[in-house]
Amino acid sequence: MTRILAIIPARAGSKRIPGKNLKNFLGKEIISYPIKALLAVNDIDTVIVSTDSEKIKSIALNYGASVPFIRSKKNSDDFATTFDVIEEVLSNCDRNFDLVCCVYPTSVFVTSNMLSEAIQVLQSNATASSIASVLEYSHPIQRSLIRKDGFLVSNHPECYNMRSQDLAVNYHDAGQFYIFKPDVVMTEKRLITDACIPFVINPNDAHDIDTIDDWKLAELKYKFKTHKVNK
Repeated sequence: MTRILAIIPARAGSKRIPGKNLKNFLGKEIISYPIKALLAVNDIDTVIVSTDSEKIKSIALNYGASVPFIRSKKNSDDFATTFDVIEEVLSNCDRNFDLVCCVYPTSVFVTSNMLSEAIQVLQSNATASSIASVLEYSHPIQRSLIRKDGFLVSNHPECYNMRSQDLAVNYHDAGQFYIFKPDVVMTEKRLITDACIPFVINPNDAHDIDTIDDWKLAELKYKFKTHKVNK
């Protein structure tokens, strides 16, 4: 049986939205959404929240997650990467896991069904070592422009007169979740490994929350989405 560990990296020091990881999102602390989604995935053994905050620890425990240790100061500043946090959690685990699932604390649109499907896709591909949530660029990046000497210049002039449907689709990291084989990630030192499967999600299932305006839009989007589902 595959052993899967889930990790939510949730430090206290958010600068643009103070207290972001515990801020009330439509009636509940925002971190409660990914915790509940992860706990509902049958294949996941343990859900660990990595935090430097006793307050976040207390809330995470109330929702059923584990917080076996307080994150080190070294990995709690603005320069620590998600990989640094994952590495610290794994070094503190007394068990080995076949897969690790990392979900960000503001990923309110991640569902247990989405995670179960991603786990299944990864497990069905013997050559893959990870799967990551991605979004399609809404406009062909081959049509991107830069500003040079005050004027717009095409980054890909060879594509300027091509039809949109003839241009390759490009993706970017959706910043929602990553599922991976821990030994490969520890070797490559990044969550999107060389053999990473894209898990393409609908734009309605992701929303970056970096500002208060982002937050308000995410709440509207969430209400719209849940209203549609329940209708």
